[in-house]
Amino acid sequence: MKPCVIFDLDGTLCDTSADLLAAANAAFAVLGHRVALDPTATEDRATALRGGRAMLRLGLSRLGQVDEAEVDAGYQPLLDAYARDICRHTTFYPGARDAVARLRGGGYAVGICTNKPEGLARQLMTDLGALSDFHSLIGADTLPVRKPDPAPLHAAIDAAGGDRTRAVLVGDTKTDRDTSANAGLASILVTFAPGGATVADLSPEALLHRYEDLDGIVRDLIG
Repeated sequence: MKPCVIFDLDGTLCDTSADLLAAANAAFAVLGHRVALDPTATEDRATALRGGRAMLRLGLSRLGQVDEAEVDAGYQPLLDAYARDICRHTTFYPGARDAVARLRGGGYAVGICTNKPEGLARQLMTDLGALSDFHSLIGADTLPVRKPDPAPLHAAIDAAGGDRTRAVLVGDTKTDRDTSANAGLASILVTFAPGGATVADLSPEALLHRYEDLDGIVRDLIG
């Protein structure tokens, strides 16, 4: 088994916020609401990286009290819209793919553990030409539980051929911090995603300001 680095996807490997917000806006139209989230607004971009329901709640809150039945009604239209146009604006953060390649070349197992549905995560990685960069991919619906439960992280490590005792999670949110803590593992939180200015408050084992520094941080944490 190899030492292992597992990555979150949205807001960690890739900036997916603009495509996610466009899908949420399409869902609001299906629901008949004249409200739109703004892909240039930090709050809206940060909310996008917390998932579809978070975006729906944010938009609906701007119209008044949020009705969870409407959140439920908008979720599938959001997923459908996202699947139709998943990769119009999404890009890897600078240096991310090179860092993954360096880790692989250095003998690390690498994988993805995301709260995006697995099918959409695989579709996105395929469209970006990057699915084969990773030894594993575990999504929100791969298992009966999702992050911050540690089981998806453990599954990503296992599927990558990694060592659960020598692994680290790279993420961007409290969910990622809690997932790694629940698994008894270190976390590295990125500071360049929307909302990244506050991740230091979560007291991760390390902060990542640019992907060029990841190799050294990983060596310091897991050897």
